[in-house]
Amino acid sequence: MPFDIKPYQVQVPESGLRDLRDRLARTRWPEAAPEPGWTQGIPLEVVQDLCLYWADQYDWRAAEARLNAVPQYLVRVDDIELHVLHARSPHAGAFPLVLTHGWPGSVLELVDLVGPLTDPETHGGDPADAFDVVIPSLPGYGFSAKPTEPGWGVERIADAWAQLMSGLGYDRYGAAGSDWGTSISSCLAARAPEHVAGIHLVPPLAGPDPARGDDLTDAERQALADLRHRGRSSSAYSEVHRTAPQTIGYGLLDSPAGLCAWMAEKFLTWSDRGLVGLSDDQILDQVTLYWLTGSAASSARLYAESIDKVSDWLSGADTDPIQVPVGASIFAAEVPRPSRRWAARRYPDIRYWAEHEQGGHFPALEVPALLIADLRAFFQQLR
Repeated sequence: MPFDIKPYQVQVPESGLRDLRDRLARTRWPEAAPEPGWTQGIPLEVVQDLCLYWADQYDWRAAEARLNAVPQYLVRVDDIELHVLHARSPHAGAFPLVLTHGWPGSVLELVDLVGPLTDPETHGGDPADAFDVVIPSLPGYGFSAKPTEPGWGVERIADAWAQLMSGLGYDRYGAAGSDWGTSISSCLAARAPEHVAGIHLVPPLAGPDPARGDDLTDAERQALADLRHRGRSSSAYSEVHRTAPQTIGYGLLDSPAGLCAWMAEKFLTWSDRGLVGLSDDQILDQVTLYWLTGSAASSARLYAESIDKVSDWLSGADTDPIQVPVGASIFAAEVPRPSRRWAARRYPDIRYWAEHEQGGHFPALEVPALLIADLRAFFQQLR
């Protein structure tokens, strides 16, 4: 199959930014929740402050410049055009690595990893740890095309990644990711083990052995309690994405304030607010990319395709083993936080396991130095 690839630069028309500011100025706000704090969702004043900053001070062009500092391409794979960042290292023998984002993230979540990974020598590292870095936008996300037919779940995306890496000239490579990136990297390893040298997961999706009953450590009990609390308090977004991505899409595509509230709630509650936190710019980089590309509905459809499978992995009901070497990073504020013995049921060849006292669901934004160190340490063993 011919490999269609063409260079790409992000150049959002100024008219799109003017329209965004105009819509923000005309937002019709709800009243504040009758209960204080976050009990009924992201507070009114939090969203209003974000949107005021978004309209008056936020600089999309700075985010655009960070993307355009990395070589980008539009690549046709499996009848869909993918937006791909592909940065080759200046160092000989660099190890190829495909990094995969999730929701509500994007390639902007990962772009600042490119320099330290491709050129560690200029970022306090060893040139022997250099990577060639490939960061695709998921189908339906960002500047990738939106699927027009069903079937684009994590398995098909993994197959597209395999074709992408082959087309870029890589026969043996690593894969890493968080959120959807853990599932896609795992599927890639299961479906193309002859090419995938190892995968690094943040975190691995695995649950307790149902046959072991109450044989749990204190840390495992706490992890399960936190997962149950997350399910009761803030899982509505996932069920809406699974059952009605089209319905929620109408509001999110039409109202920037609505999109900001929908996404910022997760950035703020899933990050390690006590120790690290995210800046307004980091949050709005992601929200703006979704807004400008009109990808709120198309990105949500991945839940309709694959969230049931993810739930089986999380519960421990599905433990089909993945045989390639695995590294894992567990960050303190992340949910879920599987134990190593849970993960070993699904990933029998764990070579690297790190548990960190800070960081949450977005380590590439919150604690990039920790994530980079883990990637280097794990893949050192596989080069």
